[in-house]
Amino acid sequence: MKKRLSYLVLMLVVVSLLLAGCGKKTTLKMATGGTTGTYYAYGGTVSQVLSQKIANLSFDVQSTGASKANIYLVADKEADIAIVQNDVMYYAYNGIDLFAGEKVSGFSAMAGVYAEVCQIVAKEGINSIADLKGKRVSVGDVGSGVEFNARQILEAYGITFNDIIVNNLSFGDSAAAFKDDKIDAFFCVAGAPTTAIVELSTTNAIKLLEIDDEHAAKLIDKYPFYTKYNIPAGTYKGVAKDTQTVAVVASFIVANSLSEDLVYKMTKALFENADEITAGHPKGAELDPAYSISSISIPLHPGAEKYYKEIGAL
Repeated sequence: MKKRLSYLVLMLVVVSLLLAGCGKKTTLKMATGGTTGTYYAYGGTVSQVLSQKIANLSFDVQSTGASKANIYLVADKEADIAIVQNDVMYYAYNGIDLFAGEKVSGFSAMAGVYAEVCQIVAKEGINSIADLKGKRVSVGDVGSGVEFNARQILEAYGITFNDIIVNNLSFGDSAAAFKDDKIDAFFCVAGAPTTAIVELSTTNAIKLLEIDDEHAAKLIDKYPFYTKYNIPAGTYKGVAKDTQTVAVVASFIVANSLSEDLVYKMTKALFENADEITAGHPKGAELDPAYSISSISIPLHPGAEKYYKEIGAL
């Protein structure tokens, strides 16, 4: 009897130790974008890699309405981590533009991960942004992030929406209107190459308009979420030279309530496993701590800040 009791006590101790070693499982809700978009696919890949590398961590990847919706989801504690454009998080943090008069709090930055490129597609004969005056130009949907990007870029050249014939069309509709000669140019903010432009360039001659050093510097000085970006020659059919422009950056934000240790581990795992992320999604190739830091337009979460300081990026 004593032997049996001793055995049971021993087994209980072993089980207790095993359970203690396992630790409590943490599941974070990750807000991404539509199921056919880059945010959703990229978020899925990142969540898989981070779950493998960080003990007792898993993710519930959620399809959402993307950047603006994701800001609210994290602020309202309905998501713990989200992918957003760095310009949109800047607007939300400062209560301007898309979030005019409505500062949003409760979130901070973890990492900038890949460029969403400001691409200005134009017809032959339009050689610069200055040439857009008086032309039919699609600037994205009304109230969209693209519309604000278009305003800001034109403003750097001394052009307002009053100086162009404004069309508010999505990327796909812009490409169709361009093909049908209903517009002369359009703004598209997305990873390059962008499918809508790739398809358009196979049937129509296009030009990509450059943002030169002077105007890029003016933009970045006023709007710190922009970075300079070079679209390589050959990205689109018929565009035989590199095109300098600017980009905003797809970024991870996290809830301020997440612990410093957890966010440190996530930031570290994100950059130290870039090869594995790239194997799952091509945008992983753009992961770079220095680029990440250059694109951050709001305060960092303390855990992310700890990682960047540790590697000398800050």
